[in-house]
Amino acid sequence: MAGAATVTTDLTTCPICLNICDNPKALPCLHGFCLRCLESLLSNKLPGDKACCPVCMQEFQIPSDGVGGLRHHFIVQQLIDMNRLRENPCDKHADKEVELYCRDCKENICLLCSAVNHRDHKSIEIREMADRFRPAMNDADERVMSAISSVREQSEQTKQDAAEFLGKAEDVKKIIVATGDVVKHSVDSQINDMLMKLESVTSASSHEAESVQDKYQLALGNMESFHTYSQDLLDKGRPSDITRAACELQVRATELLDSDTTAVEYHPPHVTFTPADVTQMKRFNFIGKLTVTTKEQPGTSCLLHLYCQLFLGHLT
Repeated sequence: MAGAATVTTDLTTCPICLNICDNPKALPCLHGFCLRCLESLLSNKLPGDKACCPVCMQEFQIPSDGVGGLRHHFIVQQLIDMNRLRENPCDKHADKEVELYCRDCKENICLLCSAVNHRDHKSIEIREMADRFRPAMNDADERVMSAISSVREQSEQTKQDAAEFLGKAEDVKKIIVATGDVVKHSVDSQINDMLMKLESVTSASSHEAESVQDKYQLALGNMESFHTYSQDLLDKGRPSDITRAACELQVRATELLDSDTTAVEYHPPHVTFTPADVTQMKRFNFIGKLTVTTKEQPGTSCLLHLYCQLFLGHLT
């Protein structure tokens, strides 16, 4: 019981003021804080602004109605209420202790509740129901952990693809410059134009890779927070703590798993450079052609073609 008391104290203590949470609010990462502490901490933020959890630094958005619009942390609130009475009180009969779990209503109830309001419902002892919840909760957590592994693997692959693309882009840049050196000084502006376009493609691809990485890290933060919270509850929480949190955690696990982060992929464009035959200078193409393709639409006629053209008049 000492372990259960410790985890209850940890979960109900506001990380900002280090006191028992007053009107606890839940961030998307499931960390709980006093409403007044969050309002003070985020006093310079407006609705719609981005902010970070003071504990895990996971980013979240201020609701349209301000910090007060964050979800009430019902799990922390229930733990606080229980800790104040130093027992497991019934929500409807404060002098009674919950002993049963109503499977129809999905809530903990006392014997009086069972006899009056849940007479025809299917009830089971809380400890037995907690034991039944454990496998499903563990299964959900294992699937979240598997998803974490997939996201990490894809994140590493994205890093390698981005680095490889930048290397190839640098090689193309060298070819462009080397080819441009053969051409007359009058085509310098043509070379600069092509390089600016290549840099634009490179920058856009780098931003895309960073955006994908941000999504991976956000998903990892959400799932790892769920894992930590779930394991703390399973390892140290009382059966009544587990039954109170099981449904909400199941819903959260489903939300995390339904948002298929691995479907978000980084597709670096394929960049090649075809030098022009400088021995037979053509009027409209002295430098060459830069072709950018992506994995999603390889070889189509709609691929991005960047041409450098310089009109010098008629050649004799």
